[in-house]
Amino acid sequence: MSVCTVSTDGRCVSSGGVPQASLSRAEHSNRVSPYIEYVGERAIVKANDGQAEYATIPETIDILRYVAESLSLSFSRWDEPYVTGPSLYFIVVADIDFGRYTDPLGDNTWPVEQCRSVGITSNEFIDAARNVAFSCDGAVVIAADKTIQEQMVRVRTPNTTEAVEETPIASAAWMGTKHLSALEVSLREEVLASVTLSEENGRVTVFRSGEYTDREREELGGRWRTAH
Repeated sequence: MSVCTVSTDGRCVSSGGVPQASLSRAEHSNRVSPYIEYVGERAIVKANDGQAEYATIPETIDILRYVAESLSLSFSRWDEPYVTGPSLYFIVVADIDFGRYTDPLGDNTWPVEQCRSVGITSNEFIDAARNVAFSCDGAVVIAADKTIQEQMVRVRTPNTTEAVEETPIASAAWMGTKHLSALEVSLREEVLASVTLSEENGRVTVFRSGEYTDREREELGGRWRTAH
């Protein structure tokens, strides 16, 4: 396991079998966003355009990580030459105006007719993720209310007039184009997290605020294990 000064993914604990999520104020001390406000010690992600408010971001991230790990563990051909495994790239956003830093990626789409939102108990979500992982390119965008956007996107590399960081970010030698994109986009204040599954070796990585936690395939497992 490699850890790069990681902030937690939030806490997901079980109450009567139902996953619950909460964020402490300290856990967001390094992320100041106009879309987040606090009620006591609970972080509320404010949605736009009259939508409801949500406090389920850690749960959403944990679900995405769990699904990515499940696909990685269920694929048995990682060691075969010339075989590409499942690939996923999720971006969780507070602001649905993500067109400022992404471009639509042609015919690559999430099957919204099959599954419109993230849900750990939803077979439709897991099946849709599996199909996308083997057939599509680009990032899947998920709103703060767990709604999945149909159009998959390519994330633009920040240009010199659009700085999203004050200091250079620390990447790892194993990171390819997708991982570097997920790392860079996680620095945007309107992006709450990004999650990737590598098609090369099955490792699963969670990116938040320019920091990351990743686990190689042999380290995966555990339904609601949160990263520390």
